[in-house]
Order: sequence, then structure tokens, then C-alpha cells
Amino acid sequence: MGGFLSVVVCRRDVRVTLGTWDTYRVPGLAPVSSLLNTHRSIRKFKPDPIAPDLVTRVCADAIAGASSSGNLNSVTMVLSRDPGRKEQLYRLHSEQEMVLEAPLVITFCADWFRTRSWLRSRNARDNFNNLIGYLVASFDAMIVAQNVCLGFEAAGLGICYMGTTLFALREIGELLELPETCVPVTTMVVGYPDEDPAKRDRLPLEAFVHEERYHVQSPQELEATYKDREVKGWARYMSIPHVKEMMEAKGITSLAQFYTSEIKYDPAAFGDFSERIRVYLEEKGFLP
Repeated sequence: MGGFLSVVVCRRDVRVTLGTWDTYRVPGLAPVSSLLNTHRSIRKFKPDPIAPDLVTRVCADAIAGASSSGNLNSVTMVLSRDPGRKEQLYRLHSEQEMVLEAPLVITFCADWFRTRSWLRSRNARDNFNNLIGYLVASFDAMIVAQNVCLGFEAAGLGICYMGTTLFALREIGELLELPETCVPVTTMVVGYPDEDPAKRDRLPLEAFVHEERYHVQSPQELEATYKDREVKGWARYMSIPHVKEMMEAKGITSLAQFYTSEIKYDPAAFGDFSERIRVYLEEKGFLP
């Protein structure tokens, strides 16, 4: 098995030496499982640059290995490496330091502009400037993004998805000069890790995997599903001094209360941003 992605580095103290990855061979599927089970979001990065050849190969492999609806490839990645451009993105992403620290920021876009331009050039009927088009391209973009994540992690780098993309779609789109029916979907910061955070747990598998039909959990099953999460999640946030201070000031006494409080995912703010997104998608040609 040749090619760069045959190099799977799961140990945190190993880095691929550029130019030698075709000499590595890893049998079986265990490395893929190891990658998935050791994933952690990295928010602190070393200043080490990422070799351009590595970036190119990871992106190429990610696209080659991604399912694409109709093989229309409705995805575009915008790479930001210039410090000045990253400074602008830093402001749009709520001034999170990792945007400045990471040597590479990638914005993944749902992009039908390229396809629709091709359709026009061949006198074909226009399409994809609709809600289905937006959803299809968004799903395709996330598939590519996750492949990119695995590719970089296989090479010993770390990544973090930027949820703040959704709250600044218009501003990011304007900065990147995205055309009609091309919008940001998610953003990823990439670099060599300068931290070693603990792996965060997930809910039990049975909460995710249902046989044949959706299973509505009983109150007892729901309690069991969230039992560990409520203990570990609460301890994590209470260990952050400024978050602990805010929660105590607002009388928050549980993880569930925290998640929908003004501190975390405020329902009122989500309603406002949802309307902004709707208007933006309408302006970009995805909604009537």
C-alpha cells in the first residue's frame, strides 16, 4: 500500500520525516482505529511550519478518499497561512489564540459556484441553488474535512474544528471573497501540538447505535447514559477558574444547566444567529 496515508503515526513522540513516508508500511486496520480513538482537539501549537508538500498530499488524499454526491465535488478548501490574513480570521473567530498560533487555517466551503459555472458553459440547466444543494455540499464538505483531520493526525499533527465559523459566516465569506452559492461550513486549525490534553469521553455506544428503528430511552436509561458525563463534564468546567466563577454567579448547579446558559449555548443567541444564517443563505442563492 503506497502513498502518504500509508504512514500512520499514533505515538505522540513520533513525527514523519518528509520525503520518506512511502517507506512506511502499516498492516491491517488497527492504525485507523488507533487514530480515531486517540483523537483530541488541539488548541495550542508550536510555531513549526508545515511543509507545503505535506499539506498538498493530505488535501489530495482527503479529496480522493471522500464520498461525493454525484461525483460533483461541491467542496472548496481555502488555506490561510499569511499572518495578516490569519489575524483577520482571528478576530472573526472570537479572538481565539489558536487561530494565530496554528501555522495553517483551513476554511471548508459548500461550493456550487464552480459546478454551476461549468453547467452554464455547456448550456445545461441550472441547479443546486436551493436548500438541497446547500445540504449536499455541506455534507460533502464535512466528509472532506474529517478526511483532512485524519490525514494530518496520521502525520503527527493536531487539529481543532472551529465552531465559531457558524457565527461569522457572512464575515468569513466576505474576507475569503466567496462567490454566489459558495459559503463557509467549518474551519480547522492545524499544526504541531504544544499541549497533551486528556482524551475526552463520549456517551456510551448504545446511545448512538439503534437497531432497525429509533429507540427512545426510558428515564432510567437516560440517567445511565449521562451519569459519567455529568460527573466528568462538571469537574472539567469547574476546574477552569473563570468559568467556575461565572457559573456560581449565575446559580448554575448542573452540567445540563451550564450547556444552555448564557455562558455556553444561549438559546436566545442561537435564535438570533439562526436568523442571520437564514438571511445569508438566501443572499448567497441557497434559499428562495
